[in-house]
Amino acid sequence: MATLKPTVGFIGLGVMGNSMASHILDAGYSLFVYTRTKKKAEALVQKGATWVSSPKEIALYAEIVITIVGYPKDVEEVYLGSEGLITNGKPGSYFIDMTTSSPSLAKKLFAEGNKKGIHVLDAPVSGGDIGAKEARLAIMVGGNEADYEAVLPIFQLMGKNIAYLGEAGNGQHTKMANQIAIASNMIGVCEALVYAKHAGLDVEKVLATISTGAAGSFSLSNLAPRIVNGDYSPGFFIKHFIKDMVIALSEAEKMGIETPGLSLALTMYKKLAAMGEENSGTQALYKYWQ
Repeated sequence: MATLKPTVGFIGLGVMGNSMASHILDAGYSLFVYTRTKKKAEALVQKGATWVSSPKEIALYAEIVITIVGYPKDVEEVYLGSEGLITNGKPGSYFIDMTTSSPSLAKKLFAEGNKKGIHVLDAPVSGGDIGAKEARLAIMVGGNEADYEAVLPIFQLMGKNIAYLGEAGNGQHTKMANQIAIASNMIGVCEALVYAKHAGLDVEKVLATISTGAAGSFSLSNLAPRIVNGDYSPGFFIKHFIKDMVIALSEAEKMGIETPGLSLALTMYKKLAAMGEENSGTQALYKYWQ
């Protein structure tokens, strides 16, 4: 006899969330969706998802709920507000926050969920819009290992490199390490393109050559070609990257460690945001040199 698939809820249908939710729907799960802008859910509703008007409704209908929203304040409201998931959730539910947020908030949500018999995991992702569309995100998970194992089939619909990192908050700490690495790397990618252009080189040939060597990275392979083509559309918003870097810098300061590369990148991106680029993709860092 076939085992019934759990009902899934999804909150946050932005650049990445829409694709992630679509993979779950395509796998045959009943899917309830909520987003503050109903229009963002139209394509999923046409495919068979059910739109509801609040996180509270999601908590009532779904056994597994995934959230990927903008900022820590949004996460806190979605989980702990009067219409929130934990506030209205059922014992035995699984709530998975895939937003890049603060480790301390992840620990708080885990503790609050535990009081009500609700399983909470922090599981931020990396891979941008391309990784979301192609279901090959890196997923970094913190929380109880048994809870991770229970929802692993859902993670496998959205990502390829899925790792359990330990206790609550560790998924977010791992994502901070990821963002620290990307911050300095984006500076290097842009500097390399600026250098190649000013040296009179064929920039596309330079990219094809160096991206397969020791300089190779996701940013060089996926974002640098967008820069060459003048495409600054967001696979990941500058405003959200700034949010991540602020969290990472705060956590690093708590640990007493210096992160000069991160600090420089944050300063540069803040300047771009002040120039009106906050809704551009992170590859728009190239405009710093223009």
